[in-house]
Amino acid sequence: MATVRRVRRIVRKIDPWTALKVSSVVWAVLAVALVLGVVIFWAVLDRAGIPDKLTEFLTEITLIEQGTQPFANTEQFLRALIFGAVAWWVTMTGMTVAGAIVYNLVSDVVGGLEIVVLEETLNPPFAAAPPSVLHPPADYRAGNGGSTPRSAHVDIPTEETPVVEPAVGD
Repeated sequence: MATVRRVRRIVRKIDPWTALKVSSVVWAVLAVALVLGVVIFWAVLDRAGIPDKLTEFLTEITLIEQGTQPFANTEQFLRALIFGAVAWWVTMTGMTVAGAIVYNLVSDVVGGLEIVVLEETLNPPFAAAPPSVLHPPADYRAGNGGSTPRSAHVDIPTEETPVVEPAVGD
């Protein structure tokens, strides 16, 4: 059985070093995914013959001269794509860190971002305690006159032994 309670949390600071580490990994993964996606898309377009058909169409409407191959240099396109992805990765990482720094400055003025979360705690089902804990053997009960080993002594308050609570100033 679980107990759920609403808890308010306030985010007052984002560590710029942590933002740098996390954002650099996230943006690097996205940059690699972008490069791979464009390369796969280009391979599909090339296999379908679309660049050649587009070149013929551009020649036909006289936007390019006869014999020009604008899509022939795939290696140069790939280099530009990788350079663009690296530049995008560095720029986005820098912008994320700058955003964390700006957030820290603004949260000092306005107090931060308040988030309400649900906190769930698991309550184990109540199990009956073993009888020896609830009712220790007669030898161990206070005032019974039995020999009580020091290591096995159980201090159970009874009518004869009053419970003493500490004073407020202690």
